[in-house]
Amino acid sequence: MDLTQLTIREAHEGLKQTTFSSVELTRAFLERIDALDSKIRAYLTVVPELALQQAEAADRAILEGRIGPLTGIPLSIKDLICTQGIRTSCASKILEHFVPPYNATVIEKLHGAHAVILGKVNMDEFAMGSSTEHSAFQVTRNPWNLSCIPGGSSGGSAAAVAADLCLGSLGSDTGGSIRQPASHCGVVGLKPTYGRVSRYGLVAFASSLDQIGPLAKSVWDTAALLSVIAGHDPKDSTSAPEPVPDYIGNLDRDIKGLRIGIVREYGAEKGMDPDVAASVGAAVETLTALGAVIVDVSLPHTAYAVQSYYVIAPAEACSNLARYDGVKYGFRADGADSLMDMYRTTRSQGFGKEVQRRILLGTFALSSGYYDAYYRKASQVRTLIRNDFIEAFRRCDLLVGPVAPTPAFPIGAHIGDPLTMYLNDIFTISANLAGIPGMSVPCGFSKEGLPIGLQLLGPHFSEPILLQVANRFEKETGFHRIKPKME
Repeated sequence: MDLTQLTIREAHEGLKQTTFSSVELTRAFLERIDALDSKIRAYLTVVPELALQQAEAADRAILEGRIGPLTGIPLSIKDLICTQGIRTSCASKILEHFVPPYNATVIEKLHGAHAVILGKVNMDEFAMGSSTEHSAFQVTRNPWNLSCIPGGSSGGSAAAVAADLCLGSLGSDTGGSIRQPASHCGVVGLKPTYGRVSRYGLVAFASSLDQIGPLAKSVWDTAALLSVIAGHDPKDSTSAPEPVPDYIGNLDRDIKGLRIGIVREYGAEKGMDPDVAASVGAAVETLTALGAVIVDVSLPHTAYAVQSYYVIAPAEACSNLARYDGVKYGFRADGADSLMDMYRTTRSQGFGKEVQRRILLGTFALSSGYYDAYYRKASQVRTLIRNDFIEAFRRCDLLVGPVAPTPAFPIGAHIGDPLTMYLNDIFTISANLAGIPGMSVPCGFSKEGLPIGLQLLGPHFSEPILLQVANRFEKETGFHRIKPKME
């Protein structure tokens, strides 16, 4: 039995029945990482000794009869979530050697569940990108085609799950950074409602948009991860004091009679790849056959989402990244003649080009004389986009559509064209602006054999419905069981 091919659900059953131990499971993944990650380049840091210690502790808990869905399960963590004693670099030179003195709340919850952390995975620097080409250290490759990008910014998480280099992963989503790489790599990814999962210990990109969420091989696995990391946290003032429902227990409910909205504006997107349109169309037919009722809805301010996002997100980023000045911690450039020169050279050498671009955009948007014209106006448009969703959900229970306009593209194809990169987020960023949950579930393949994801969007705190619909679709289609040929 190849233990790395299991899902979290299957591994959980095996551990519960003592068919194998967490130590054996963890060793299998460490060996696979050692054998294959030189091709994928998903991991920035692997911690084998710590992982095996955690696996031993999980085995003791299992022998004592204390086993939950994640007990003994090997996971990876996006490298902007703080892990005490383990390097957290945000894929940036400016934090290349930073080791946090504390854990993020989600990490504490994983420890409490006796999960096993294999290591930290690659990303676009400070989560700014859609291809994982903007890492300061390496470019992660798509397991389905090593010449293609895995998506971003949680590209390391998606690639690691798709290549069976872990059983699941935690990523973050600011404008599609969980859903888009999940789509490109053929795995399930969920961006929870803003405030559903604590952001304490998440290195901030855009604080009003960022949200931690799971990526996994199946919908059940995704629900299991969310059930552990969700919940109110007094350390995060934006964390919602909402009870956590039984995500796993709701999965098998029938979807007959559910009203599913098809967004008029998404179908009008001119850059839509024909294979994406065909796969999404076939998915809608499948949902109809399962008893869902299709409703035509409109999100009239969709055309302004990219523009407003790329004012709000860089504005918040330039504020959040002001702390990296070479004084308190992190990288400091040598040879400066003055304090201002030290600031300038440290940030110029420590940040990559895409991060610098967004800092400059944000600084301009917030500067004197331009604040009202840009940031305030973008915030007003954000309210209109949120209201569009509220109105749409009066007519339907959830929305379905594409995750990205195209399948994964070749590495380097758009690296010099930031506008094309930004437009790749056209279908995902609205959910972040509105604070609603969204997820990607595999729904087909392109003619070149690259995965395509179906996006599900729901009202605030409607994760149980999204998971329920995704689970029924997954069982009916089985796309999630198709694997890339890695060996």
